[in-house]
Amino acid sequence: MKQHIVMLAAYNAWCNQRLYDAAAELPDADYRADRGAFFKSIHGTLNHLLVADRIWMRRFTGQGEAPARLDAILFEDLGSLRDARWKEDERIMSYAEGLTEADLAGRIRYRTLTNPADIEQPLAPALLHFFNHQTHHRGQVHALLTGLGRDAPSLDLILFQRISGMGTK
Repeated sequence: MKQHIVMLAAYNAWCNQRLYDAAAELPDADYRADRGAFFKSIHGTLNHLLVADRIWMRRFTGQGEAPARLDAILFEDLGSLRDARWKEDERIMSYAEGLTEADLAGRIRYRTLTNPADIEQPLAPALLHFFNHQTHHRGQVHALLTGLGRDAPSLDLILFQRISGMGTK
């Protein structure tokens, strides 16, 4: 299981790099415009991804910031958001590398943000949710880029596997 989690952490960082590269090419008005996505704009959705990752990493590690709102705008400008995204991706990759199979077989406890409740569950499925959540919202950003007539980058896991060699051995 660990090798899959490590691969998903690296895949996550690769996808984020590609999306941020595409977002950086947009005029600011297009980047910030409410396009009807759940978090309104590309800017709002990229901020949400960082918010959710910080919340989950706090749950996983007991360390770091945990924003109180899922729609928080942590950074107003793309450059600062991108820097924070890269640091969070490095943190996620480091965390994944440090996990043991025993850790993955363990359980975590946390309190939900929406409809507060105390939860205890196995770690491995929570990590799979964590990476799936990122994929879901990156897909929204991809669709917004495509809707703007941009050549949105491929985010296919199989492409990442071919390029990186992860998951192909």
